[in-house]
Amino acid sequence: MKSISKFKALAYAMVIITLASCKKNNNEEPVTTRLGKVNIEFEHKVGNQNLVLNTGTYTNANGDDFKVTSFKYRIANLTFNKADGNNVTIPESYLLIDAADQKTTLQTIENVPTGDYVSMEFLIGVDSLRNFAGAQTGALDPAKGMYWNWNTGYIFVMFEGTSSKSTQVDKKLFFHIGGAKAPNNTIRKVTLPFPAGGLRIRTNSQPQIHLMVDAASLFSGSANINFATTSGLHGGPNAITIANNYAMGMFKLDHIHN
Repeated sequence: MKSISKFKALAYAMVIITLASCKKNNNEEPVTTRLGKVNIEFEHKVGNQNLVLNTGTYTNANGDDFKVTSFKYRIANLTFNKADGNNVTIPESYLLIDAADQKTTLQTIENVPTGDYVSMEFLIGVDSLRNFAGAQTGALDPAKGMYWNWNTGYIFVMFEGTSSKSTQVDKKLFFHIGGAKAPNNTIRKVTLPFPAGGLRIRTNSQPQIHLMVDAASLFSGSANINFATTSGLHGGPNAITIANNYAMGMFKLDHIHN
């Protein structure tokens, strides 16, 4: 009888401990992800020269002279990568950058989980799901002038200018790159490794990533463009060549301020 009483007492004690433990767990606050911000600055170049719209004169890899009157592009699906393989894609990260609009050349990305990151990725263009979702708002608003009503899709990169070699009316250049379906899919992914020290996202600071963006990258890389034979296009097969070019060298990471 004495041994049975000891057993019951031990059992009751175990139940009490278990209940107390459950109660404590139920009262614990849920783990929440701490969030920070990062600025991305876009500095526009033509090769090693600063991009000066309308007046700057440049030479492409084929030796053709040109001026730039408009340079705009879209990036999407920003992803920050950690060394351990835990990558964070920022929801609704669709950006439209216009070299003529200084307000767009410094973008603030919010709700980035705190941590240390070793690289970033993004698309040049708009992912196929959103590309065919019809007219939208924000950076995807057709009123921004980067949308084909006749083609139901977004222009990913828009370059306009002039060249003495152009065969277009008034020597104009226009390269409107888009398309999210085979065989003319021009969506391209860019991966940019961070320098030593990486990107450090904290709740009490706002680091800045400085990117150099080269407008001349459209015309060299996988193939040099000759303005005497290719001076204007709206998507299509030739846009694949341009997209392959700029995927190789349009974006370069200059430095990070943590």
